[in-house]
Amino acid sequence: MGFGVGFQLMNAVFPLLFLIVFVFVISTIVGTFVSKAKRERKNDQSPRLTAEAKVVSKRMQVGENRHRHTNDDMMHSYNYSKYFVTFEFESGDRLELRLPGREYGLLTEGDTGLLTFQGTRYLGFDRRGTAEPASEEPPIRSTEKKSWDPEL
Repeated sequence: MGFGVGFQLMNAVFPLLFLIVFVFVISTIVGTFVSKAKRERKNDQSPRLTAEAKVVSKRMQVGENRHRHTNDDMMHSYNYSKYFVTFEFESGDRLELRLPGREYGLLTEGDTGLLTFQGTRYLGFDRRGTAEPASEEPPIRSTEKKSWDPEL
């Protein structure tokens, strides 16, 4: 008698839970596509600008995607990298843009030049100056004794 009620409840709840998960997954996928389309449309409508800028920082986002094939039960994965550079304009404003890997590798923090962009879309960077090279003089060593110095 107790088992019958449990199975009836499970038979009523399972389809509802399945529907909720299905709607959540579909709405997440659709939301991602809509968000990307809005961003691309906004970039398309933005003016194409070129301004003097300086590379102030670089960062890389690394991730891994995994996929299991059902026919051979093998797990396949691939790594991906996304590259970002922050540019600073003469006004002090900063803008972080995503760049292709080949462009990212050519830039160094401190480089100056003409940045061309459209909204959040990177279009190019025409380098005018490069980062200053490190000084070849050896650093001056302090003769002051520190509390952690073993010769104290």
